[in-house]
Amino acid sequence: MKQFLLLSMALCLFAGANGQVSFNENFDSYTVGLALGPQSPTWTTWSGTQGGADDINVANTDAHSGSNSLYFTSTATTGGPSDIILPLGGLHNTGTFVYTHWMKIVSGKKAYFNYQGTGTVGQTYAMNYSFSNGTLNIDDATKLTLTTTYPQGVWFEFKLQANLNTNDWEVFVNGVSKGKFQNSTFQIASIDYFASDNNNAFWIDDVNYDYTPYTLPATNGAMAIVGIDNGIVTQTRAASVTIRNLGTNAITSFDISFNANGTITNQSVNSVNIASGASYSLNLTAPATLISGLNTFIATIKNVNGSLTDGDGADDSKTITFTPITAGSDKMVIGEEVTGTWCQWCPRGAVALRNMDAKYNGFFQGIAVHNSDPMTVPAYDSGIGTKITGYPSGLTDRLPKIDPSNFEADFLTRIILTPVAKILNGANYNAGNGQLDVSLTTTFKANASGNYRVLCVLIEDSVKGTTAAYNQSNAYAGGANGVMGGFELLPSSVPASLMTYDHVSRAIAPDFWGIPNAYPSSVVAGSSYIHNFSFNISAWNKNKMHIVGMIIAPDGKIENASSSTIDKAVQNGFVVGINQVPSTPNVISLYPNPGNDMTTLLINLNEQADALVNICDMNGKTIMQQHATLLSGSNSIPVSLKGMASGNYIVTAIIGNKTYSLQLTKK
Repeated sequence: MKQFLLLSMALCLFAGANGQVSFNENFDSYTVGLALGPQSPTWTTWSGTQGGADDINVANTDAHSGSNSLYFTSTATTGGPSDIILPLGGLHNTGTFVYTHWMKIVSGKKAYFNYQGTGTVGQTYAMNYSFSNGTLNIDDATKLTLTTTYPQGVWFEFKLQANLNTNDWEVFVNGVSKGKFQNSTFQIASIDYFASDNNNAFWIDDVNYDYTPYTLPATNGAMAIVGIDNGIVTQTRAASVTIRNLGTNAITSFDISFNANGTITNQSVNSVNIASGASYSLNLTAPATLISGLNTFIATIKNVNGSLTDGDGADDSKTITFTPITAGSDKMVIGEEVTGTWCQWCPRGAVALRNMDAKYNGFFQGIAVHNSDPMTVPAYDSGIGTKITGYPSGLTDRLPKIDPSNFEADFLTRIILTPVAKILNGANYNAGNGQLDVSLTTTFKANASGNYRVLCVLIEDSVKGTTAAYNQSNAYAGGANGVMGGFELLPSSVPASLMTYDHVSRAIAPDFWGIPNAYPSSVVAGSSYIHNFSFNISAWNKNKMHIVGMIIAPDGKIENASSSTIDKAVQNGFVVGINQVPSTPNVISLYPNPGNDMTTLLINLNEQADALVNICDMNGKTIMQQHATLLSGSNSIPVSLKGMASGNYIVTAIIGNKTYSLQLTKK
């Protein structure tokens, strides 16, 4: 680039004899204050209109070289309007591509750009680069591929080096490699610079790229992707490979050798017809177990079309290395996602919890906390509402609010911590009346002091409804807002018949905050404490439910958690604890039930207590709320059903530290 600057050329785009394409740009030949597009033969905009509303004016407020640059900022929460496109001289899916620019990001501000994978922008995001407070996150629109750092408030060189044959991408900052990764999209066509929200403020200068094409030999199978996720030591991971035909002849057969930490397995593929330029994905039959320390996975394609060698041996093998995480002993992380069927962006949260389940089952428990729909639990909804500002939002172990798509990043900071205590779930279930008594046994692993709290949540999977209130609003319909776990294939209002809701919170006791001072102010390691909770689950599917226990630390974070099926908790056994479940067989009951104009709520207690009684319809709307002071023994609370429509209702009684629920039917 410096050579071109000495010749006073601000922009140079040329193709060599072998098809190589090079580009250099420093913006110094353009008029400051005027739109870039009409002054340039190359730069354009997202809309395709040079000089339009999404063009950008050339700036001279700062520059890496010379006096001019591009300055991106926005006053809109949704970003823009400037949205600038640099075409890369065509669609590139083979060969090598090297790209650099210099950038300066205001300290405490953000920056963003992406690579587009097709000539038409918006169809395929090949790679997203998000800069924030010194952290760079790179994702391929499906998952995070690399997290690294960059300097704030100063000019630095960003460099991408990509071998599009072998799908090896490497990022450099100021000449230092920040990591390598694979890209699920094998091709790039343009770069999009965009101030993505009102906290973006950055300059771009001295843009350069070089593309060297590749000449296909007759027969060549290339290893493009080795698919195996990092995770936690002891987890078993499925593996896959994607190979590409980078020869002119079709591929009809090949073998795969997979070396997982020294264990080698082989797999043959026959009777295929992979055309030139096409790719082929294969799930490997042998899973891999993650071990402590550096894990190494090597996949090699062999015997393409029966030949021991192919036309380019340099792309036959790919090696993936990573170091799995060692989880803190007995640690489980909770991800609480606030959602609602009315919320058009909330499918993002459902997909995030699904992905976390698939990747970290046994170490992460997701909970969907619904708002203003039939699955709302008022006590949970109101409590978590004090922690969030919009929908969807997420809390990981009750850290500050995040977008649910960022659960994994927070999870990785929490799972490595060794908790001060662990929880064992126990239960007793009465199938006759749906009564579920839960015991949470907390055993402290270390000395502790302060106001630790405990609470219990019930969640249910595979929840379906039949009314329009179960229709899911869906902003991802049609794919205009990207791929979202299949929601892009569904309508903008997904009918209830097509929706299944997982991780649905069904009950919380005593409330979002937990029982205060649930343990002594000073606890000695090895001490155990038992707390009891009681629910009526007759309205739900026991076989699809989980019991979740949580210990809340004095700082408000979730110290640790537990999760088990009801059957597993019953197998563990129910233990009577500090806050005993009353010995009477039915703590609360209704008579008559079904009722017509009147019914009576019967509550049996061993001691005097205050109670809060709620009656909600199946949409979560409160019909009646009543406070009562109850005496030891049998208590009767008359409940008028006049004016209530025929149907089912949920009656909830919060008595001391326990919550009881049952279903009421109005004739």
